[in-house]
Amino acid sequence: MRSCIKISGETDNIIIKLNEEATQEEILDSLKKKITDLKKIYKEANNPIFVTGKILKNSEMKEIKNLINSKIDVKVDFDSPKTLGLHGIKRSFNQEIESSDTKFYKGSVRSGQRIEYEGSIVILGDVNGGAEIIAGDNVVVLGILRGLAHAGAKGNKKAMIAAASIECKQIRIANIIKEIEEKDEEGNIIETTRKTYASVENDVIVLE
Repeated sequence: MRSCIKISGETDNIIIKLNEEATQEEILDSLKKKITDLKKIYKEANNPIFVTGKILKNSEMKEIKNLINSKIDVKVDFDSPKTLGLHGIKRSFNQEIESSDTKFYKGSVRSGQRIEYEGSIVILGDVNGGAEIIAGDNVVVLGILRGLAHAGAKGNKKAMIAAASIECKQIRIANIIKEIEEKDEEGNIIETTRKTYASVENDVIVLE
């Protein structure tokens, strides 16, 4: 199997570039084979390692870091957001999400509550105003969505938001934001038909 990682040295750090199409298993296998090369680089310098090229889940970053640190005592950093949410996005990344880990939440989400998950989130109830649902992949609400929903929070523009009725002021998919309330010239909210589905088309969130 062809190696799916490339190692290069710079003045201040060592770069490990991952093939974005490679699986985590392939990355770890290639890294195990390249550890000897990494150890040679660190004979005279102890520069940090910077891993880039692919958006990774927190668990995947931990596996890569642990593998490197099992052989080399060095700081490892990633060009991949470690937290969800709009401020955690460093770049956009499209990925297939037909098979997505899913977290189910039973009941309505109250104002002030915040639910985050790296995969998809399914809410078995309403999401009230002032609540936040932030998912690495899809957000599905079986009730009414009145709070903030942020799907594809690590940059996945193929993620979607679905609800029995989308009635919140704003939704987010990846790094794209859509204001939902429409107002007339006098600032009054215009009544619109019920929307139940949101996705990204040509870098714009479309409601259906």
